[in-house]
Amino acid sequence: MQVDGLDHRELLELDPEGGVIRFAGQRALLLDAVAMGLLRKYLTENFGLAAARAVLTQFGFAHGWRLAEAVQAEFQWDSAEDWRRAGTRIHALEGLFRVEPADRSFVSKEGVMVVASYEAEQHLLHFGRSDVPVCWTICGLTSGYISRSHGKEIYVLEDRCMGKGDGACHLLGRTREEWGDERAEELRFFESTRLKECLDVSLRRVTETLKATERRLFEHRRALVRVARDVTEPLGVIARSPKMRQLLDLSRRVAGVDSTVLITGESGTGKERIARLVHDESMRATGPFMAVNCGAIAETLLESELFGHARGAFTGATRDRPGLFEEANSGTLLLDEVGEVSSGMQVKLLRVLQEREIRRVGENRSRRIDVRVVTATNRDLAHGVAAGTFRQDLYYRLKVVELYVPPLRERRDDILPLARVLLADAAMRMRRKILGLAPRAADQLLRYEWPGNVRELENAMERAVALAQGSRVELEDLPEEVRQAAPAPVPTRGGVRPLDDIEKEYILAALEVNGWNQTHTAEQLQIGTATLYRKLKRFGMIGSTHPKARP
Repeated sequence: MQVDGLDHRELLELDPEGGVIRFAGQRALLLDAVAMGLLRKYLTENFGLAAARAVLTQFGFAHGWRLAEAVQAEFQWDSAEDWRRAGTRIHALEGLFRVEPADRSFVSKEGVMVVASYEAEQHLLHFGRSDVPVCWTICGLTSGYISRSHGKEIYVLEDRCMGKGDGACHLLGRTREEWGDERAEELRFFESTRLKECLDVSLRRVTETLKATERRLFEHRRALVRVARDVTEPLGVIARSPKMRQLLDLSRRVAGVDSTVLITGESGTGKERIARLVHDESMRATGPFMAVNCGAIAETLLESELFGHARGAFTGATRDRPGLFEEANSGTLLLDEVGEVSSGMQVKLLRVLQEREIRRVGENRSRRIDVRVVTATNRDLAHGVAAGTFRQDLYYRLKVVELYVPPLRERRDDILPLARVLLADAAMRMRRKILGLAPRAADQLLRYEWPGNVRELENAMERAVALAQGSRVELEDLPEEVRQAAPAPVPTRGGVRPLDDIEKEYILAALEVNGWNQTHTAEQLQIGTATLYRKLKRFGMIGSTHPKARP
């Protein structure tokens, strides 16, 4: 039998009745190329790049070794050389790859040029261009076949690959001694110990992460049960007020589609938490969630941070570095404070959203990305468009769906549940046994306007936990501006209350905050102490039986 006589009609046997396919005398399966690409994707995402390469390389080696044995047993070859050369022809008939010229040997000095590789094609489809050769299964496959047919271990490696932008893949077969130390690290992927190491590292990392997460969840839930028994929010966002419930409902609905989302609201309202909720409730939940504050990074650095850079692109760029768009592949990227980016960066962001590809700083080739972009800002971008500081086309690209996060003063039903959760978090971090808020402290939290929103409330709770002397947060543990807040007048259901009643209530509340210090209270109310004295006398607080009333 000669190599040129091999034909797929002789190699392939179909048995529709028995549901069996045989190729070169061995039972075979037809596997979809995209499915193999997805297998590569899942292996990489769940176990890491090194483990995925080790699995695919050793799978290919076993397949190639078995195929060489099957071909030797199935055909009577004119020479051992024909048996060795048959591998390349059979691999082409299987649809795995094609070489030019067809009679070139992997172990020759020149090696082999592969001009059609299913593996490079699938890697480009699922990951975009790579920095290293990616035909791991094909290298293993040819290594296994050649090793079996030559009777000694020969390893095929790539130095050029279509998966990293080269015009063709170039493969060379050498013994371990011939490769020497130059590519010893790549040869380790053929070793079972290397696969075990990669999987052990991946599983150990996953196990440690799960254990740490379980510990944090257990401690967090125990703290919540102790301090905030009435808080049960499955999405991790406090939403007692109608406005927040409406926002969460809209967020969950938009999470089901892959549209770009613009999150607006004042600083400190929790826009990043809403962005995480959109990510966690989406089909991309298993992918990474990356966030960057565009306003905190200079424009030149922001471009490198988002798009990455090539080695030597600028001073200090000592190695190739992927950007956040690449790091967030198959996941979500939050561009916080997007209203702060310059006009030049706006053009580049618009191109990324339109073309779904990025270009690293210092490179002239593009890389495909699969990222959901969520943006957040405390600015009025529509006003920026009108003023000419923000591009209109980018604005409409970002605002496919807008989620407005209301300030804390507009959702007072959320203040105490939020405070209790933040109190529990702070107590757990500081390892303090704080059981809750004293009634006067809780009442004062509701009086304050919270201009800094949730972030200010979080800082207030952390301060209270640090200063609390007992098992509860008391009024004096709160920040001064919170303690000084007086209640806002609210009309009753029966109508507007008399002004004298409101004045009395306000003055008494101010005295309560200041420990009934009349001099300090008069200064805050910007009235004289004699005026305050007369008002208290009119209220019946001077000479009364009130324990704190005094002239």
